[in-house]
Amino acid sequence: MKVTEHIANADKTLFSLEIIPPKKGDSIKNLFDQIDPLMEFNPPFIDVTYHREEYVYKERGNGLLEKRSIKKRPGTVGICAAIQNHYQIDAIPHIICGGFSKEETENALIDLNFLGIDNVLALRGDNIKSEREFKPEPDGNAYASDLVGQIAAMNKGEYLDDELQNAIPSNFCIGVAGYPEKHFEAPNMNFDLKWLKKKVELGAEYVVTQMFFDNKAYFKFVEDCRAIGINVPIIPGIKPVAVKKHLTILPNIFKIDLPDELEQKITKCKDNAAVKELGIEWGIQQCRELIEYGVPVIHFYSMGKSDAIHRIAKEFF
Repeated sequence: MKVTEHIANADKTLFSLEIIPPKKGDSIKNLFDQIDPLMEFNPPFIDVTYHREEYVYKERGNGLLEKRSIKKRPGTVGICAAIQNHYQIDAIPHIICGGFSKEETENALIDLNFLGIDNVLALRGDNIKSEREFKPEPDGNAYASDLVGQIAAMNKGEYLDDELQNAIPSNFCIGVAGYPEKHFEAPNMNFDLKWLKKKVELGAEYVVTQMFFDNKAYFKFVEDCRAIGINVPIIPGIKPVAVKKHLTILPNIFKIDLPDELEQKITKCKDNAAVKELGIEWGIQQCRELIEYGVPVIHFYSMGKSDAIHRIAKEFF
């Protein structure tokens, strides 16, 4: 079922989560062990992130360096198939621009369609860690809007091979990312919103936000989106803080702000156990306010941990 159908059929705020594929060599059981405690909250769908390739240089016997592509986590497609088979709920793969040509993207989407996966989250993705800027593959999509356009074209039966006759359209529900505090590469919020609107005009049917810790940022973001004609569901993304290092790690990696009040409370915590309790308390307050606001779904970023999310969700779902 499509995300938009889940939302339309619901009479209350839904619970969903995003998981990270297990590291190469880990068992799928470890992933299920993280998801199992959260199934009591009846998530209609689970997002599965995609980690693009990285490159390492291995020294060869002749003294030369050999560039090798590595993937530290298994493929998202297989994880999604496993989740749908195991839990009988929708799994949503993240589809990214980086590392893929348009043809490779199309082939991946064909596989997903064959597997009965109805939803995808279309993202540009990060740049390779060794490169300062994002660089698309030759004949690859450079922006998330380009990727949305390709998926939307397949939904109309338009494939890269224009000689195909009577091609069967795909039927993906396309989600995209939104940034209540602005994407870090955008010069200003209006610029960022303009491109979000373009993604919706090209075929995106819902938005999932970057994590945030100040609900006022989300409320303002929704207000601004509605003001320029973005009327699709906007799902808030939540993550409870858990360790003191999150004060620097989260702003550095995700380019977000932590409110003064939260920062001061974390700073006063004696240890990480106290930070975790604070994160749960803050998450409960956030969710209560968001549910009162009437959000369609609360989407939790699990980052491989489920216990804090379980305690927050237990209050509402």
